[in-house]
Amino acid sequence: MRVLTVNPGSSSVKLAVIENDAVLDQTSVATASAQRSRRPLLDLVRRWAPVDAVGVRFVHGGRRTEPIRLGDKEIARLTALTPLAPLHQPSSLALAALAEEIAPGTVFACFDTAFHTGIPEAAARYALPANWVREHDLRRYGFHGLSCAYALRRTAELLNTEPRELRVVCCHLGAGVSVTAIRGARSVDTSMGFTPLEGAVMATRSGSVDPGLLMYLLRAGITEAAGLEDTLEHSSGLAGMTGTGGDIRDVLAARADGRPEADLAIEVYLHRLRHEIGAMTAALDRLDALVFTGGVAEHQPGLIAELAAKLGIFDVRIDPDRLPAPGDRVLSPVRAGTRVVLVTAREDLELAKQTEAAAVGPRLG
Repeated sequence: MRVLTVNPGSSSVKLAVIENDAVLDQTSVATASAQRSRRPLLDLVRRWAPVDAVGVRFVHGGRRTEPIRLGDKEIARLTALTPLAPLHQPSSLALAALAEEIAPGTVFACFDTAFHTGIPEAAARYALPANWVREHDLRRYGFHGLSCAYALRRTAELLNTEPRELRVVCCHLGAGVSVTAIRGARSVDTSMGFTPLEGAVMATRSGSVDPGLLMYLLRAGITEAAGLEDTLEHSSGLAGMTGTGGDIRDVLAARADGRPEADLAIEVYLHRLRHEIGAMTAALDRLDALVFTGGVAEHQPGLIAELAAKLGIFDVRIDPDRLPAPGDRVLSPVRAGTRVVLVTAREDLELAKQTEAAAVGPRLG
């Protein structure tokens, strides 16, 4: 089956045509804009007709457990989730509408949250009043599920085993950062929660902050709710600590130039990551592999080595000779107790796989 994948990020849109797990064509739009994606998307549909289905990545799907063909009712439900993923949901909705206009009746939504829908209630539950939880569906949803699903499959291939047999902690390191415990090919705990703000330090997002501190900022009049949300989403994390835009390359360059605030920011970033890795490991009965994926992991292997240097308690070690090698690879020595694996993020392949499994209906052409 030939699938067109639409993967909106924070600042770009990646488009690809995939058939039988092979990329036939791909392009990227350097802004998360449906308007600027119109021509590239239309060109791909025409160039590769017939296209059987279109898969659009949605960061938040609520409690949806699998992809779904988009219609008016589902669009309304996903629109209502926008406050929980304000950086991504509007772009996905706009791109889905564009895809439906170009390829009517063939558009499917694939959800980052779906991978986490089966996590145990003890991991999903916030200790809030039961009536709040029940009436407003307050729970830890988790994110980066498409990335985790692909990374698990690829790790199983590299380790010559079945995905269901592995106990894995998967670290997605990009502009957003999450750490997920995986057992039986499903998430059993994850660092992100009700929104993608929870957990580790990110490029511009704060990660977890004491809620009492946030209440203090509001009560003291230092900020108001809208300003607080904007600051936590756009002006915190590495960006807020260093005065940069939050790109890890810029922060590492500033550290190399001797800027103390950049040095501290990297230490905070790594400390919080180790904290989340430890917590996720505790959710498993054993740790077979520590998996890194995402743009930061792929392009900054030296940072991964720096992170791993203080994870010896989990028998995590890295062979320095394997760091510079290209592609997906095992970074740990042959006899290491915990395998350390680096996998290129391929959400497009996971989008295509899930869309194909869900798709029914006529071809495009």
